[in-house]
Amino acid sequence: MTNACNALQLAQEQIADLDLQLLKRKLRSTESPCDTKALVNGRELKAFCSNDYLGLANHPDLIQALAEGAAQYGVGSGASHLISGHSIAHEILESKLADFQRQHIPDARALFFSTGYLANLTAITALARLAPNGSTNIYSAKLNHASLIDGVRLASAQTKARVHLFDHQDINTLSESLKADQSALKIIVTDGVFSMDGDLAPVKRLLEVAEQYDALLLVDDAHGFGVLGKHGHGILEQENICSDRIVYIGTLGKAAGVSGAFVCAHATLIEWLIQKGRPFIYSTATPPAIAHTLSKSLDIIEGNEGSSRRTQLNKLIRIWQDEMHFAQWEKVPSCTAIQPVILGSNANALLAAKLLDDAGYWIPAIRPPTVPIGSARLRITFSANHSEADLRQLIATLKTIEQTAIQKISHE
Repeated sequence: MTNACNALQLAQEQIADLDLQLLKRKLRSTESPCDTKALVNGRELKAFCSNDYLGLANHPDLIQALAEGAAQYGVGSGASHLISGHSIAHEILESKLADFQRQHIPDARALFFSTGYLANLTAITALARLAPNGSTNIYSAKLNHASLIDGVRLASAQTKARVHLFDHQDINTLSESLKADQSALKIIVTDGVFSMDGDLAPVKRLLEVAEQYDALLLVDDAHGFGVLGKHGHGILEQENICSDRIVYIGTLGKAAGVSGAFVCAHATLIEWLIQKGRPFIYSTATPPAIAHTLSKSLDIIEGNEGSSRRTQLNKLIRIWQDEMHFAQWEKVPSCTAIQPVILGSNANALLAAKLLDDAGYWIPAIRPPTVPIGSARLRITFSANHSEADLRQLIATLKTIEQTAIQKISHE
C-alpha cells in the first residue's frame, strides 16, 4: 500500500477552502442548443447569460453550412496550419475577416485561431519578441480579461518585457508614462468592450497616445465584433479610426455564433506572427468545416439580417436602461449587451442567482477572481433572439427578487 498522494491532499484542502469562501465553481450541462431558453437537468430555464449576442449559435443557415463544410472537407484538419492543416476554407475566411477591417487597418491581413485565448497568447508573445530581450514595455489595462492578462504575463516571462497596468479611464496618466518611456518597443493592450462591466475602451484616445509616443495598440474586441459598428465590424468601425499600428483581435464564438478567433493587423505583423507565434505554429488547425461555417456567419453579420439583429439588440439595451431601476442593487451603466448588476459579497450574488434559478432564469453569479473582491455580481447579457416581452418579464422578476433578497439578508 502506497502513501497518500500529497498533491491530492493539497488539492482537496484548497478546494474545500474555495468552498468556504463561496468561490467554488460548478459545471452545469445543457441538453439543448444555445438559445434564449436552455434545458438544464430536465428544466427549461430562460437564459440571459450567454455571449450569443446576435442569436446565431442555433441559426438554421449556419447549421446547414456546418453540414456542407463537413461533407466537403471532413471533420478534422489533420495537422497544424504550417504542416498540412491550412485549408482553402481557412484562406477564404481569413480573406473575409481582413476585408472587415481593411478600412481601419492599412494592408490588413487576418490569421484564424481555434480560440481567443490562443489568439491573444500568440499576438502578445510574438509582438514582444520584435525587440531585443528586456527592451519592450507592455501597458495593460487593469480590467483586461484573463487571456490578455496571461498573454502579457507569458510575454514578460519569455522576453523580460516590463509590464505596467493602467486605468482605461485615466488616459492622461498612461500618456505621461509613455512620454517618459525610452524603450525600443511599446505595446498598449486593452479590451474593446470590458467583459464584466460592459463599458467601452476609449480606443480613439488610446490610438492618439500610441501615435504620439510610437506604440502598438492591441485591441481585443471579443465582445464588440459583430455587434458594434454599422456593419458589425466592431469597435474600429464604430469609432471610425484607421492606423497601421493597430492589432485587432476578434472572437468568433460570441456574436458570430460559432467558435474560434482571429488576429488582424498590417500584413507585415501577421507574417511575423506566422513565423514566431508559437501557439499558432504548434496547434492543430481548426476543422475546415468550422471555417466554412464562419464564412456564412460573416455574410449574415454584414447583411440585412445582421443589421436587423443589431437593431433588436440595441432596442433591448434601451429598454433595460430606461425601465430597470433597483432599490439597493447597483446597475452599471453600459451601452452594450453586457449589463452587470453589482451585489458586493459572494453570498449576496449566490443568493440572487439561486432565487433567479428558482424563478426559472439562468443568470450565474460572477465572483472573484473574475471580478475584484467585493464586486460579485450578476452578469446579465442580451441576445437578439430575446423579445421585448422576455426582457420586461426579467425586469419584473428582478425587482421582486431584489426585495426578497433584501428581506432575507435583513432577517439573518
